Amino acid sequence: MIIELSKVSKSYINPGTNIHRDVLSDINLQIKTGDSLAIVGPSGSGKSTMLNIVGTLDLPSSGTVNFKGEDVTGFDEKRLAQVRNQSIGFVFQAHHLLPQLSLIENVLIPVIPQNGKVNGKAINARAMELLDSVGLVERIHQRPGQLSGGECQRAALVRALINQPEMILADEPTGSLDQDSAAQLGDLLLDINKKHNVAIVVVTHSLTLAEKMKSIYRLSHGRLE
Repeated sequence: MIIELSKVSKSYINPGTNIHRDVLSDINLQIKTGDSLAIVGPSGSGKSTMLNIVGTLDLPSSGTVNFKGEDVTGFDEKRLAQVRNQSIGFVFQAHHLLPQLSLIENVLIPVIPQNGKVNGKAINARAMELLDSVGLVERIHQRPGQLSGGECQRAALVRALINQPEMILADEPTGSLDQDSAAQLGDLLLDINKKHNVAIVVVTHSLTLAEKMKSIYRLSHGRLE
């Protein structure tokens, strides 16, 4: 088991008031190695909030989030950052590539926090292998502004994979792509799931992408079905 949510709820206090707004209610979810699942639902239903909790970017108001059997609510920020860096890869609707860096430099950013603990030659070889697998090895010295939207998202996916995570979390990864690029990215996610045995969790409005996953969950009125 990678991540398990048990009776997770999340609420926020509206600014300037004491009114609580409930976003998630009594969520139960298990994510295992090699899983692929999609979370769908209307805008404002709490999909991104739930993904942030799964990725330890946010903590629940109540309930538990267990990472490999340990409750992350007891982790300090340094430990949480370590979990995110080494075990979870993130892909967002906006690729968040740094415009001043080349493609290869962007891909290697997640390695920086490891302070030289990784083998430089090995990690560069891994980056090149992954970039070759997504058809970008010829573009490694180009900057994001010289790439298409689909190419930038493929680069973001490689960046998410560089530290060999156990799980990829993708928040509307095809939302800003044309139909062909979206289909290609969806196929890449499936290919990664099968080849690398990486769990894939996708939040999406696209039923085409959702139906590629093994399981589909619907989030409605803060509850997961």
